[in-house]
Amino acid sequence: MEANTQTLIKQLLEAGVHFGHQKNKWNPKMKEYIFTEKNGIYIIDLEKTVGYLAKACDFVYNLALQGGNILFVGTKKQAQGIIKEAAEKCGMFYVTERWLGGLLTNFNTVRKSVAHYESIEKMKEDGSFAKISKKEASQINKKYMKLKKNLEGIRVMKRLPAAIFVIDPSKEIIAVKEARKLNIPIVALVDTNCDPQLIDHIIPGNDDALRSIKLVTELITENIFKGKNEYIAGKAQAAKEEEAAGEAQKAAGADDLVESAEVIEQRFRKGKKEEKIEEEKTIKHKPVGKVVKKKE
Repeated sequence: MEANTQTLIKQLLEAGVHFGHQKNKWNPKMKEYIFTEKNGIYIIDLEKTVGYLAKACDFVYNLALQGGNILFVGTKKQAQGIIKEAAEKCGMFYVTERWLGGLLTNFNTVRKSVAHYESIEKMKEDGSFAKISKKEASQINKKYMKLKKNLEGIRVMKRLPAAIFVIDPSKEIIAVKEARKLNIPIVALVDTNCDPQLIDHIIPGNDDALRSIKLVTELITENIFKGKNEYIAGKAQAAKEEEAAGEAQKAAGADDLVESAEVIEQRFRKGKKEEKIEEEKTIKHKPVGKVVKKKE
């Protein structure tokens, strides 16, 4: 375990996860996660980062193992590509453009916007655009592109996520507040300028460096992917067992049916036999009538 910890700390060091913000931009609530200060920049304690990262990975793994979905959020430039790729890899939802206010707290309205986006998409596919003027088509297409940009990552999200994974909760403060209001657990890469008390599962680390974001996101994604695959395998096994049980029950029912038919046949034969015996008894004990002679 210690060897694995040291290996991970080395990876975190190489990715620059330990670099925090400048002293004048820090949040005092992050004090316990800071190791030291060097050249006016706070250095994050990577031993603590490793511990919190392990807890966060366990949390998302167990969530995915139960079939829960996670919303990835990262709208800052250096996080957009990484977040989108990671979410698509493990089949989760993502927001990499502007966070739509009310995305969580006013989810039904957002779903209506998704439905509108999909209706325009259908128009583009079935040739309806050819029946309207170029000006109108251009306006609709412009709206379509805007909706696609903001909604593509959540178009298949039919219900609220079980948790959200955030890069830089300070920048994504609206998303964090909405999640907290709805008691949706928050997993986040938290830099020295953030408020850790708003986060359920913090990962102290650099949320600005590309390599830092990529490494942490990959570790989170791996655990989600693993949990989700086990969940799918478990469902498949359960379905297989249920099908086998159904077949066994069906076979047992068929056997019972055959047995019932045999019992009925036996009863029928027994009834016929008893009926014949009774008939023979009746004939045997039937009184013989007197013979009356005819007068000549």
